[in-house]
Amino acid sequence: MARLFIKLVGLILLFLGLYFFGQNIIFVSGYYSFFYRSLPATGSVLAIMAGIFALIFFPRETGNFGWILLGIGIVLVFLSGGVILKPTSLWSFCVAFTTLAVGYKLLNQGRINF
Repeated sequence: MARLFIKLVGLILLFLGLYFFGQNIIFVSGYYSFFYRSLPATGSVLAIMAGIFALIFFPRETGNFGWILLGIGIVLVFLSGGVILKPTSLWSFCVAFTTLAVGYKLLNQGRINF
């Protein structure tokens, strides 16, 4: 029972860290007058969807191909200008990174070594 509680706390801390990091990231979409200007945005959505689909439904058959598609999709998101990173303070970055790291450590190992 205690092990399940530790994993639950780790999962909550992991999501809390992602929430803190997500506060400073804005995803935008825009209207493009010409079709070729929206290609990086369209390609990023298709690559991310294909990568997630490959990793969830065919993890053994695709190998690293799903991770490669996710990486290409993330690069295309930044190339399309669809991501705005707001400035953040050092304090909020430390809190977000600490909660993310502690949550991951609790979820995987069930303990924190100081």
